[in-house]
Amino acid sequence: MSENSSVAVLGTGIMGAAMARNLCRAGHDVRVWNRTRAKAEPLAADGALIAGTPAEAVEAADIVLTVLHDGPASLEAVRAAAPALRPGTVWMQSSTAGLDGLRPLAEFAAEQQLTFVDAPVLGTREPAEKGQLTVLAAGPEPARAALGGVLDAVAARTVWVSGDPGDATRLKLVCNSWVLTVTHGVAEAVALAEGLGVDPAGFLDAVAGGPLDMGYLRVKSDAIRAGRFEPSFAVDTAEKDARLIVEAGESAGVRLDVTAAGAERFRRASARGHGGEDMAASYYASFE
Repeated sequence: MSENSSVAVLGTGIMGAAMARNLCRAGHDVRVWNRTRAKAEPLAADGALIAGTPAEAVEAADIVLTVLHDGPASLEAVRAAAPALRPGTVWMQSSTAGLDGLRPLAEFAAEQQLTFVDAPVLGTREPAEKGQLTVLAAGPEPARAALGGVLDAVAARTVWVSGDPGDATRLKLVCNSWVLTVTHGVAEAVALAEGLGVDPAGFLDAVAGGPLDMGYLRVKSDAIRAGRFEPSFAVDTAEKDARLIVEAGESAGVRLDVTAAGAERFRRASARGHGGEDMAASYYASFE
């Protein structure tokens, strides 16, 4: 297969749109589809063909990339695309589907004789736009060469976890459990500081340069203090991921009290009208 491929991107939200744009810039032939067409249409300016249906998007595609909300949405889209899919097409599944959500996707890929690659990503809006995501991938060896040009366009790093789909999703859930925990920690620390009449800048100064300091703390605390919640990873999506993590833990006999409480914080923030904002808006769940 040539380095530049025909790629269908199903799902053009925050991550999918950025990935599609970088694929266009790298010279790939890109077709995109989104349930709400208006979210896909700006990509025409970058050279993408806007498809009206999933089947139209995947016609003659070498690679299908799904970047949708969850497993059921991904399965629905690929089922709709099935009449136009060719046996052997590589399906790079990058939605955070969870373990239960991934199984039907892998089964459907086998039924359709697709080469299935479990490939969730680490990163939010900015690294996605810069093509600097980390891709966690699990799939058969031949798919690695086929996906080389695509991965070069969207990621700074690809971690091939194993040849077994599901292993990358397991690692993704572990990574996201940490990201969500740190997010809530920042939000609660800033809220507590304000509630106690402590300048949050004093808190940040107290931990500066020590083992409790980190770049993520600075980025999210700055956003909270400035009231800037443009979504890099939206509250509603974070709640969905938190519940997938809790479910995975339960299936393994692992109780995840912090993640469960975090899912409830995201729910409360969403109920207060912040569901479409960045997950740092967990901050609002600290107040009645």
